[in-house]
Amino acid sequence: MNQDINVQTPALYCVEEQYAGIRIDKILQAIYPDKTRSYFQKLIEAQQVTLNNKACKVSTKPNLGDTIAVHFPQPVPLNIQPENIPLDILYEDEDIIIVNKPKGMVVHPACGHMDGTLVNALLYHCQNQLSGINGVLRPGIVHRIDKDTTGSIIACKTDFAHQAIANQLKEHSITRKYQAIVHGMIKEDGTVSAPIGRHPMERKKMAVNEKNGKPATTHYHVLQHFHKYTYIQCQLETGRTHQIRVHMASISHPLLGDSLYGPSKTPFSLEGQCLHAKTIGIIHPRTNQYLEVEAPLPEYFTNLLKKLST
Repeated sequence: MNQDINVQTPALYCVEEQYAGIRIDKILQAIYPDKTRSYFQKLIEAQQVTLNNKACKVSTKPNLGDTIAVHFPQPVPLNIQPENIPLDILYEDEDIIIVNKPKGMVVHPACGHMDGTLVNALLYHCQNQLSGINGVLRPGIVHRIDKDTTGSIIACKTDFAHQAIANQLKEHSITRKYQAIVHGMIKEDGTVSAPIGRHPMERKKMAVNEKNGKPATTHYHVLQHFHKYTYIQCQLETGRTHQIRVHMASISHPLLGDSLYGPSKTPFSLEGQCLHAKTIGIIHPRTNQYLEVEAPLPEYFTNLLKKLST
């Protein structure tokens, strides 16, 4: 692919000793762990990566002190359409809206999920009045929960509210309590404090990663014991991707139904992990008063509790 190097300012990296003599695609993947090697291989083949201002090959092995320049392509704005999808609204005012997200709904558009998302539904309900801080793909979205996790999630209608909620998230001052059913018998309450980062081998997974992970803390409280399972409440201090799922799996109590971090099969007909974001509490950005909202357990969860109790 003989394409011209694009004119945007490239990301520069001076090769350190630990990466000297290693293939350039492997170096870039190590520096930018949120992207894959194949992504960088395509950029190199398209001549969007240079070594000391010259085009290079995927197999090139830079030396100590060499300069790598990466011309990341600009994201292409996508036209996200409002969709008349029913919302279970827990709270709403001029600044924020808190909804009870159902299982199977993706929070914002991404590759493979361009419609039917929470953002599509919010755009319709809020008549396009959502904060723009997170860009065209994630209007109003200040935090996320997984596709198969149910429960409360906040969206912001104004940039003022978005910035205030984002600051509370950064300071870990938001109350976030989840209900979950996990494998095994947990005898007593506890805390998992272990850094979470991208899994070194499986790109779709996160993992406890002492070297490259970010600090993460999850407190868990036992609600009820069943045969082979435990019903717990988890309270987050931090909000890392898949945090509860990774932390509980790390202490040998993966979430029931979580085939990514636990057993590939479950004795119940579950679609994804048994996890519900029940409680969320914030300092309201306009009133400065504490606001706490609870999302009732979904039907599948209550039915499962009844089944386990018999």
